[in-house]
Amino acid sequence: MGIGFTELIVILVIILILFGPGKLPEIGKALGRGIKEFKDAQKDNHRKDDDSSGTK
Repeated sequence: MGIGFTELIVILVIILILFGPGKLPEIGKALGRGIKEFKDAQKDNHRKDDDSSGTK
């Protein structure tokens, strides 16, 4: 399921219509924070797996 350039533009236009231009920076900031937290959680989980596999 690849998202092409055209589909991405359509999605962004729909988001712009739904939330308006004033809310876009807030939405982007929240999305960025969520992605960062997800990556950090994945790194912590991977690090715990490495630590527990090394003690066996």
